[in-house]
Formats: sequence, structure tokens, C-alpha cells
Amino acid sequence: MFKRSWPVLLIVISMISVQGSASMAKYLFPVLGPEGMTAWRLIFSSILLVIIFKPWRKPMTKLAFKYIFLYGIVMGCMNLCFYNAIARIPVGIGVAIELTGPIMVAMCSSRRLTDFIWLAIAVLGLAILLPIHQASSNLDPIGILLALAAGSCWAGYILFGRKAGAIHGSSSVAIGSVIASLFIFPIGVWQCGSVMFSVDLLPLAFVVALLASAIPYGLDMIALPRLPAQTFSTLMSLSPVFAAFSGFIILHEQLNCYQWLAIGFIIISSIGTVLTMNRQTKLKSIK
Repeated sequence: MFKRSWPVLLIVISMISVQGSASMAKYLFPVLGPEGMTAWRLIFSSILLVIIFKPWRKPMTKLAFKYIFLYGIVMGCMNLCFYNAIARIPVGIGVAIELTGPIMVAMCSSRRLTDFIWLAIAVLGLAILLPIHQASSNLDPIGILLALAAGSCWAGYILFGRKAGAIHGSSSVAIGSVIASLFIFPIGVWQCGSVMFSVDLLPLAFVVALLASAIPYGLDMIALPRLPAQTFSTLMSLSPVFAAFSGFIILHEQLNCYQWLAIGFIIISSIGTVLTMNRQTKLKSIK
């Protein structure tokens, strides 16, 4: 029993690590701001990923660099949009809205009626979150738009990352992360100035990067070869729940019943999309 369940446990710990890091990052926003936090997370993540994957050991073709460059740019934009989104709306809601990006990628690969049903459920969840309703009137519309932008970037991250990985292998993530950090770091310095280099804040920013990248990547690489792709994707669909709980524990963010219902619809849409894809192959690369 434990032999079959421990890879699932590792993925759950990975999700807790990622979503906990988002709440910790938001805790630092009053000082570093979303831009500064994004910059340091990407810088530290890049260092950790370069150490893990050692990308210098493999020569790069022009075609590979093209897709890795695009992958890095959308990675940077995704992180920047997401952190700016959760600066305005609760973490759990931001993660749920961002999840629509992967849902749309899955939808584009199929034209079956059931897929449009799952899409309709996701749209219903988003509609509940729109601030035109009294239940969600406290949500910042700019925050919602930024979360949708992060979801769109996540879709590009999947598409370009898949292509870059197929051409250049798993070290693409390290190179892409370096490109993302070089793109975002000047923005962080421009927004934060000298505060960016506060010695007191750097250890906390490093912990966020560790929780957001190194720990989950390491756990995923151990668990993914032992899990069906469908099981992994279904588990990842539960990320908004872990995000909402981490937001409550670390930031004391409370969601009302309608917002939980909306998150539930988006999760159901994601799980339904995964289950009807009928993919039982095992993943052998990082998410």
C-alpha cells in the first residue's frame, strides 16, 4: 500500500511547498513588492536549477535557443503577472484563475462535447469570481485580469516548454529560468531601488525560491516516473485548495462560500479535462 501511495505523498508535499511559497512571497510584498519578489525568486531559482541540471554540458542549436528564449520570457511574465495578481486578490483565487491556462491548452487539443462541458464549468467558476456579483464585489478586477494573464502565460509556458524540452532536454528549464531572471531583474530594481539589496530580506527571498523551485522539482523528479500522467495531472488540479489553505494560515485570507464554490468549479473542470483525456503514460520529465 505504502509503495503505491508514497509518490502521491511526494506530489502533495510538492504542491504544499509551491503554494506555501506563494503566500510567503505575498508576506514580503509590503517591502519588496511583487516585482522585487519575482526578480529574487527567479534569480535564486535560476542558480539552484543551473546547479541541478548543469546546462553547460549540452551544446545548444539555434532552433533550441529560439524556443528556450520564448519559454524563458513567458516564464518571467507568468511569475510577474501572478505575483501582481495575488498582491490584489487572495492567493487561492489567483491560483484557481491561473489554472484556466492549462485547461485551455488541453481544450485546444480536442473537440469533443465533453471537453466543452468542462470548459463551461470553468467559465461558470470564473463568472462567480467576477466583481459584478455582491459575493465577489471585494475582488480587484485588475487582480483578476492579471491572474488571467498569468494563466495565458502558463499556456505559453507549457507549449514553448514542451517544444524546448523535446529539442534540448530537461536542462531547458535551467536556461529558461536564467533568461526569465535577466528579463525581470531590471524591472525589480527599477520598482524597488536599493531595498532590493537589503541583507535582511535576501535570506527570506532565498527560502521562497527554495520552496517554489528546488524542493518541488526534486520531489517531482522522484515521483513522476512512478505515477501515471493522469494521476499527476489530477493531483495538480487541487493546487487552488492548497493555495487557499496556505493563504489562510500564513496571510489570514478568508474566502466566502461563493468563492470556494467558484474554486470548486474550476477544480472540477480541470480534473474532468484530465480524466477524459485517457492518458495513462508515465511522465518522465519535470512538470
